[in-house]
This record gives sequence, C-alpha cells and structure tokens, in this order.
Amino acid sequence: MGTSQSREGQEFSDTESEYQSEEEEEEFHYDAVERQETPQATSSSKKTLDEIDSKLKSLKLKYPSNSQTTLNAVKLYLHIGGDSPNAKWIVSDKLTSYKFIKTNGPDDSDSDHDDKEGDGNSFWVLKVGSKVKARISREMQLKMFGDQRRVDFVNNGVWALRFFSDEDYRKFLSLFQDCLFENVHGLNATEENKLKIYSKEFIGWLKPEIADDSMWEDAVEEKEEEPVRVNQDLLEEFEEAANGGVQSLSLGALDNSFLVNELGVQVLRNYNKGVYGKGICVKFDSNRSEGSSLEQSTPKKAMLMRAETNMMLMSPLKEGKPHSTGIKQLDIETGKIVTEWKFEKDGTDITMRDITNDTKGSQLDPSESTFLGLDDNRLCQWDMRDRRGIVQNIVKGGDSPVLNWSQGHQFSRGTNFQCFASTGDGSIVIGSRDGKIRLYSKTSMRQAKTAFPGLGSPITHVDVTYDGKWVLGTTDTYLILICTLFTDKDGKTKTGFGGRMGNKIPAPRLLKLTPLDSHLAGANNKFHGGHFSWVTENGKQERHLVVTVGKFSVIWDFQRVKNSAHDCYRNQHGLKSCYCYKIVLKDESIVESRFMHENYAVSDSPEAPLVVATPMKVSSISLSGKRSRG
Repeated sequence: MGTSQSREGQEFSDTESEYQSEEEEEEFHYDAVERQETPQATSSSKKTLDEIDSKLKSLKLKYPSNSQTTLNAVKLYLHIGGDSPNAKWIVSDKLTSYKFIKTNGPDDSDSDHDDKEGDGNSFWVLKVGSKVKARISREMQLKMFGDQRRVDFVNNGVWALRFFSDEDYRKFLSLFQDCLFENVHGLNATEENKLKIYSKEFIGWLKPEIADDSMWEDAVEEKEEEPVRVNQDLLEEFEEAANGGVQSLSLGALDNSFLVNELGVQVLRNYNKGVYGKGICVKFDSNRSEGSSLEQSTPKKAMLMRAETNMMLMSPLKEGKPHSTGIKQLDIETGKIVTEWKFEKDGTDITMRDITNDTKGSQLDPSESTFLGLDDNRLCQWDMRDRRGIVQNIVKGGDSPVLNWSQGHQFSRGTNFQCFASTGDGSIVIGSRDGKIRLYSKTSMRQAKTAFPGLGSPITHVDVTYDGKWVLGTTDTYLILICTLFTDKDGKTKTGFGGRMGNKIPAPRLLKLTPLDSHLAGANNKFHGGHFSWVTENGKQERHLVVTVGKFSVIWDFQRVKNSAHDCYRNQHGLKSCYCYKIVLKDESIVESRFMHENYAVSDSPEAPLVVATPMKVSSISLSGKRSRG
C-alpha cells in the first residue's frame, strides 16, 4: 500500500536481566508499536531509585559497584535489526564512561573535557568508551527518556546511554547543551554569551522552562467545527506512473493539479480521494521561443496564477543553484508558453532564488498580475503590468519583456535569505541560511517587524498558516514550529507580523524523527518542504503538518503538537520536541509531499488527501478517520 506503521522502541526495564553477569547475553526486544504513538513507560521501568539501589546491592557479587567509582559511568546499548521483526536492543558495554572532548578533527588528539578554552576551529565531541565518538550537533538526534535516565542518539548506528542516577543524567544533559551551544555559535556557553545570541526577548528559546507558554495553551482550547482525530489510519487511494523525472508538484484548489518534469507539465485531475492523471502533458520543447535569452534547463519552481489558468516556471541558471534571471509564463488552457519575463531593476539584470503568490489564496484570483520575489538579499513584488498599471504588449519573437519592480528592498549583505511564504492577508515570512526567521507586514518590506533567532541550522523552507499565527521552518534534521501570537501593552492579542513581540515570546517546538527513524531514513537524506495543510479561508484551522525526508513522508497532528500536556513533552530538557507522527513509506526518494486544498476533504475524514510525488510516480493518501488501536 505504500504506507508504514512501523516500530518504535520501548523503554528498557529495570529487571534482573539488566544486572546479569558478564557471561550471560543480555538483550532487549524492540517491541512493535505504532510509530506515531509515544512510548509509555512500563511498570517495571518506573521503579523507584531506592528499589534499583536495593537491587544493585543484592547483586553486588555479580555487578561490582564500579559505577560509583567510575567517573561519568554509563551503560551503553546498541540497536540492531532496523525495523525488522527481529529488531532489538543489545548491551554493547555493561559499564563504560563518557566524556566531552575538544578536537580539531576526527584524527586530532583529544583535549581534556575540563579545558573549555580553544580556538575557533575546534569543536566538542562525545566519546563513550572506545565505541562512540560523535560530534555534538542536532544531527545526533538526541532523544531523552527522563523517567529512565536514558538518552538515545545516532552515530553510525542507533545508541542508548543509561545513567546510574538522576544526578548523572542531569549532569550529562547540561554538559551536552553547553557543548552544543559552543559548537553552533562558536562561543563559550556563559550567561553573557547566551544573552548575546538570543537577547533578553528570546532567552526563553534557550531556557524554555521560563518561557511564556500561555499562547500555546490558548491555541489548544480553540474550538473547531469537527474534532481532530489524533489516531487515524493511512489509506492509499491512487497511485500511478508519472511521465518521469518529476521535479516539483503544484497543487491546485480548483479542478487540476500539476507535475513538472523533464518533458513538460503533466496535468492531474483533483478528486475527493486524491489526484489522477488526465493523460495530458504540455511539452516544453515545442513551445520554446527561438533565440530565447532565458535559461532552458528543466524548471525547478512552478507557481499557479490567475485562477489557476496560468503557471509561472522558474529554471536555475546553474545546476545545484536556485538563482534565475527570469520566468516563463505558461497558459495552461492553450498549453503554450506565452511570455518569457526578465528580472530587472534600474536597467540592470538581477536574479531571484524564489517566487511565491502575494497571499495564500491569490492564485484563485483571475485578475492576479503581481507576485513576490526573493533573492539572497532582496525582497520585492513584481508586476506584469507596466508602471502605469497597463498590461504590457508582448511582441512575438521580440525581446523578453521586463517585469515591473513595484515595491521592495535590496538589503545590505548578510541577510542570506533562503525561502519565503505569505499569509492570507499578504504578510511575509522569510527563512535565512543562519537559521533566523523574519516576519514582514504586508505594508512594508524594508524592516522586519519580528526577527526570531536561529538555532544553528539553516532554514531551507518555510510555511505559515493562513491566519499568520503559526510559522513552520524546515531544517535538514528537524522542523521548528513558532507561535507568533503575543499580547501588546493594551492587552490585545496580535501576531508578530503586525508588531514587535516584546518580552513574552513563546518558546518554539521542534518536530523530529526518533533516532531509529532518522537512521533508517539515511544519513544523506535531509528534511525538505515542510508544509501545513492547506486552507484559504478565515476561521479555518490547518490540521496537519508534513515534511519529506528520503523515502518518508512524515505527518504530525497539529493539535497534538500544540498541546503542552502531550505525553511527548514529559521529562524533556530544553525545547519541547514532538516525536508523534505517521510515516508514508515509498520505494524511491520523494520529491514533494503536500496536502490538497480543504475543498477536497470528505465527511469521514476531516483532512484533505495527501499527495506524494516521487520521480516516477504520484500517490494520493487519505487519512481515513478510523481509530487506531493502542
């Protein structure tokens, strides 16, 4: 069926098997549960520290008390078997120790952990015995199990550390966070440096325990027309072959959706259960103008306009680089490229790295003539009309017409814009290479109303809800969900698009894969294209979030992520991370995953189908609404 209800590791139990002699083999089975469910601690794993100490004492002949004399003593586990039925945890080292060391490279000699000074080229690594040496980073996908005094992480496999006391566990987490801060920002993890990076306004991002979470709580209490079903089955409705070499997916809210591939644009018909091919493909070669000055490579970006009767196609100048000098305008009804537009400002050719519609719903406007453009240090609005607001006269075979720069700003170097999106009212969110996320009002492109600090990972894609209350940033290894709501000095609730958020800024939440799923996705496969489900009407609420990584489409329930009392967030240290998701597994790497417009949601499923495009196929997945067991 192409969907996956895979395995999630349960907690280790504090039973006699954990204290077996060295001669006995020790292993823990990776019991099968649904991947989207948060593992619940078994009764045996919730034994008190006194009971564990008593057990250790009673077994002191089998298990010497070296853990009390060994500095930073831990027990090391290794997961084997992947997601197969025989998957299990085994003990790799019954008693070993960890330390954080500073190094200049994998072959460099180690400096002592206590020496926290070093040059800018050195970085912290975690070393566990002779078996683990991992650079401290978010790519380790460290997951905490506070009630078990355990952390799991990825480093050429999936490992787990078990600590012998709560104090040891807390000490490790504190050191890990300090080393992570230094590796990311290049500064020692002092209070002064933390304030330097995050400022007083965003200190809650570094210390979530002091952040104002009231906006998250209020969001969960919002009433919806239909209850959100947090446990839903995934059902593949359609799957069919694409024309090959799919580059992007462009969903329509009306009758049709589109796949852009190496040959042209493949037209799909929208149904309540997904998309299905119409057997129509608009080929590029037959429609290219002779002597065109614009690049001829396969388009990587497609944007629907004018009630979805036109499509703007943007091709990169160089392979592997998104920048383009212009766009092609495709008339979908005639199947012809009618215009090739150039990007120009003050008589000079310029490039754009991304384009998007003025608002979330403006592609449905039949008179739409403007759209937004983004480059590394530019944000602007382009107009297909001339400066007098008159549609430009396109001369067949003539020079490419120039788009009118109607408004915008060219920033000084250093913004490093990567991606952007617009809200229902035309406000703009921009993600940058340094991880910062900026919010611009619909009335000004010169200065951001709010600028959220980066967590160290570049933002490669960004999305925003129709009402502008929530922003979703995609990095290589996690999603960051930001609440833009705040209360101004007059007691009014606003978003960060309309004013500066002040001191009471909610901490974000991270959406991450478990270490096992991250390992199964592959070290070279990165998160890309995180999206909310799609609504274009005030008062409607997005229900799900989806991101693509390798052969996985990963789905989170939006309401569950916002719920601060959710099981995932128990016993966590630092920013709250949600691991409750469902996975759609395909047999080849996925190009893009998007939810269809809410118009295509059916009565027994409050969410519209998910469309998943791979280079050779397109599939439609329904959330059936049936209750899962467990």
